Amino acid sequence: MIMTEDWAEIRRLHKSEQMSIKAIVRKTGLARNTVRAALASGAPPKYERDPVGSVADGYEPRIRGLLAEFPSMPATVIAERIGWTHSSSVLRAKVAQLRPLYAPADPADRTVYVAGEIVQCDLWFPGKVIPVDVDPASKTPGWVGGRPAVDLPVLTMVAAFSGFIMAALLPTRKTGDLIAGMWQLLSGLGGVPKMLVWDNESGIGQHHRLTLGARSFAGTLGTRIYQTAARDPEAKGIVERANGFLETSFMPGREFDSPGDYNTQLEAWLPRANARLLRRTGEQPGHRVAADVAAMGALPPMTPSIGTTVRVRLGRDYYVRISGNDYSVDPSVIGRFVDVHASLDTVTITCAEALVGIHQRCWSSHQTITDPAHVATAAGLRTAFKARTTAMRGPTMQQATGVGAAVAVRALSDYDDLFALTATVTDAAAVAARARLEIVR
Repeated sequence: MIMTEDWAEIRRLHKSEQMSIKAIVRKTGLARNTVRAALASGAPPKYERDPVGSVADGYEPRIRGLLAEFPSMPATVIAERIGWTHSSSVLRAKVAQLRPLYAPADPADRTVYVAGEIVQCDLWFPGKVIPVDVDPASKTPGWVGGRPAVDLPVLTMVAAFSGFIMAALLPTRKTGDLIAGMWQLLSGLGGVPKMLVWDNESGIGQHHRLTLGARSFAGTLGTRIYQTAARDPEAKGIVERANGFLETSFMPGREFDSPGDYNTQLEAWLPRANARLLRRTGEQPGHRVAADVAAMGALPPMTPSIGTTVRVRLGRDYYVRISGNDYSVDPSVIGRFVDVHASLDTVTITCAEALVGIHQRCWSSHQTITDPAHVATAAGLRTAFKARTTAMRGPTMQQATGVGAAVAVRALSDYDDLFALTATVTDAAAVAARARLEIVR
């Protein structure tokens, strides 16, 4: 069999140079029959391997029977059922050849996106590469530069029509932080899409039932939050590809000092990411997003309720816990209800709308954040409480010892009149008992 180059050269010499077969044989050194076959063939030569039998061919009927009943049965299980003792790669190749004949097809349609209609949302975890400042005695897995590191979620949102990427690092994947992150990114975009597409993230909802915070957020913005079916990543393939792009293009070669530094670097990188030419649209997302925003709804006139808010009664230990961390509160409101609100940056505590504590949000967990002013206030209240307790206990001790205090004495007849004990005492034992009482008096 000759090569494609020889075949093309033979035909060129014969067609263009008008050379005879004998001359072509002398020039190329090929056999006469080979030259004749090349001139007679209208297509280049193609190598085809002679069919060779496989050791798996003898097992094919049994493999077909198992796949007909169980189309998704793994090749390893099939090997056990048929008593396979040869190379596993040979069996896997045979199963891969036969499985499509029995497995039901699950085609994925090509989706056409309309401007302003859909923004796909997802969480991506970059790994334990972000250091946080915590109590040295705490146990946090992972260390970066001598400091404990945590694996925090990155909220990624992509406008489906334009492919415009938005992303931000969040403290947790709880409902309050997810809503705060969505509001931050959408307010930066300047519009509200008709639908926000999520997977079954527990902070958004599960089993097609949204959490209360997610429902309230969607109602305030006038949009819909749609959750895809389980194990259906193709339904939000655009944001899945954006997550892969972040992992392969943003993360390599970068170091981070803190969560704030991560968000700063990410914010500086996103304009370059949105300036790339998107193969799906043939345009730059940064240019195409204008049409996306123009077709979206307007932002609500009032900021929706975002973040996490809880109401608790402040105990003697004047700390409140939120997202796994304890924050100090002004101890002067011990015993009263306080409202704790955690945004992405701060934790604010109020009592009857009066501010009784404000702290920077801690992105780690199992930490205690204390305001020195609260400790000083607690010390003053504790000293005043001890002084007041001592003053209240003083007269009681004087009464018990009979020193410095007058004790009133009542006649026993007063008790007789009170309990209607007017009978004449004639019994000797009763007279003796009354005498003893008089002596004690």
